[in-house]
Amino acid sequence: MTTSIDGQRLWDTLMAMAEIGPTDNGGSCRLALTPEDAAGRRLLLDWCETIGCTWRVDRVGNLFIRREGRREDLDPVATGSHLDTQPKGGRFDGILGVLAGLEVFRTLNDRGLVTERPLELVVWTNEEGSRFAPAMVASGTYAGAFAVEETLSRRDADGVTLGEALSACGFVGDLPVGEPRLDSYLELHIEQGPVLEEEGEAIGVVTGVQGMRWFDVSFVGQSAHAGPTPMRLRHDALAAAARLVDRLQAHALADASGDTRVTCGSLEIEAASRNVIPGEVRLTVDLRHVAEAELDALQARYEHELAAAGEAFGVAVSQERIWVSPVVAFAPDCIAAVEAATRAQGVRYRRMMSGAGHDAVYVSRVAPTAMIFVPCRDGISHNEAEYATPEHCSLGAQVLCDALLTRADRPA
Repeated sequence: MTTSIDGQRLWDTLMAMAEIGPTDNGGSCRLALTPEDAAGRRLLLDWCETIGCTWRVDRVGNLFIRREGRREDLDPVATGSHLDTQPKGGRFDGILGVLAGLEVFRTLNDRGLVTERPLELVVWTNEEGSRFAPAMVASGTYAGAFAVEETLSRRDADGVTLGEALSACGFVGDLPVGEPRLDSYLELHIEQGPVLEEEGEAIGVVTGVQGMRWFDVSFVGQSAHAGPTPMRLRHDALAAAARLVDRLQAHALADASGDTRVTCGSLEIEAASRNVIPGEVRLTVDLRHVAEAELDALQARYEHELAAAGEAFGVAVSQERIWVSPVVAFAPDCIAAVEAATRAQGVRYRRMMSGAGHDAVYVSRVAPTAMIFVPCRDGISHNEAEYATPEHCSLGAQVLCDALLTRADRPA
């Protein structure tokens, strides 16, 4: 009996979800635990209840939708992702993983198939971190990386706590955080990078996730008039920051492997003025690598360049490491299930590391995990222009379906 998913139904479902919180240029805005996010969740639940699924919510708002198996005493095999978006996000980031899981459930329902183990479709809360920092905070809480009360007390830019937002949108749950225990977890996602598209490959079999370290950096020099102050007597905080950025960029570009990633995504100049030498600058630094030892070396290089920039321009420097995500290696058995399902489709694929963080990063701490990537146009994500073709979405969902069945129907 075939278990082929319905690609057109999946696409129609993706487009229907995109109508909740649409943006002017064809994207989506459903910040975590806003009315739009709640409406997206309720629509998903309507679809799932129609095919007989039940659902529960844990104390930090993670949503677990269950399709019963023949052996309810066994831990479930899970899939999922997130429905929240960036302020001007796309229609696929996170959403594809959730709705492909729904399509798997619908397909099994159409065929009258019941898996040995139960299945769970999970919607993780606040994956993007664009309302409540940090990103992936609720899957991290599920995995024990954050305390429940700490997560509930996190505030958005308006001072609203995550707990208050849960109450306001009607998704306060009583399921203990960390339940249900999962047999394994598979997550489908757009790549969010250009590699698959550039190489003409249809599927990424994701073997793990890059390590990441975030820093907040401050340079404090002396504000002074741009005209009368000689260059040799300046204490230019922005010049020091520019030196750091330039040296880190040069170091990353010199890495022949291409595995070093350095990003300075935010720059703030205190009391900025055209004819004033900047006296104080704040900068963010994002370091990433696929190998933990190389990431250690990259951090050491960053710290050396930071000190050197401060000394060269006579400014004080300070830094705080605000987030660390170690290199993640996914479970070999789960990777093998994804790879076998991909080979069965007869398409070009590659094994690859993820450059972005996903809920699977934290889930992998407590359950065997793997991911599936499909290409996205021009590698663009976190953007209204984000796009994946119907064919690639369908293919990714089919690989997900087959890999889930392999996991859920294996002997106890």
